[in-house]
Amino acid sequence: MSSTTKTEPLGAVRERVLATLRQDIIAGRLRPGDRLVERELAERLGVSRVPVREAIRALVAEGFVQFESARRTVVRRLTPADVKELFELREALEVYAAGLAASRATPEDLAEVEGLLDQAATATEAGDAEAITDVNSRLHDRIVAMAGNTLLIEALEPVAGRLRWMTRRNEEWPQLLVEHRELYEAIASGDPDRARAHALAHVRTNYESTVRQLFGDTAERI
Repeated sequence: MSSTTKTEPLGAVRERVLATLRQDIIAGRLRPGDRLVERELAERLGVSRVPVREAIRALVAEGFVQFESARRTVVRRLTPADVKELFELREALEVYAAGLAASRATPEDLAEVEGLLDQAATATEAGDAEAITDVNSRLHDRIVAMAGNTLLIEALEPVAGRLRWMTRRNEEWPQLLVEHRELYEAIASGDPDRARAHALAHVRTNYESTVRQLFGDTAERI
């Protein structure tokens, strides 16, 4: 264990471990069904087993990890029902947020989204999956923030990580970039109906792509 981790508060260590493991799952470095062994993770991350144990419990609560038995903890295997339920929630909340954003976005808000689109274009051209996932998630977060509704943000927060994990499977990156640009233009137009229509189309297209990547064409659709 390094001298840094000896003096770092336990809560900060736990949050660092949690963020690392969550990102490993989202990025696919830890895959569905992979076992999480406290001792091995503690050695890899240079920490004691206590923050690892606490981080695993948090990941269970977030829906990333499950206990298969008292001694076996694994990355959760996603089911078609998991994906369907999360995208139903995303459709309800993000479509609503897009309409509000079209009514409330400031020039500064729109400039920030334009910057994110530029970053997304760079990452897409480079084929950098992790960067694409990160910037696209920040873009969606920004649109929700532009809606100016705190309760809406709080409603999405508990499932934001799982949505990011699922949409990471969608590797139709150039199409995603096109859809995000169209959504931005609809919001920038100030027309809530147009923004909601583009958001709905985007969520449903993304759902179909995610299902194809995870399960082929056999899963029930929304």
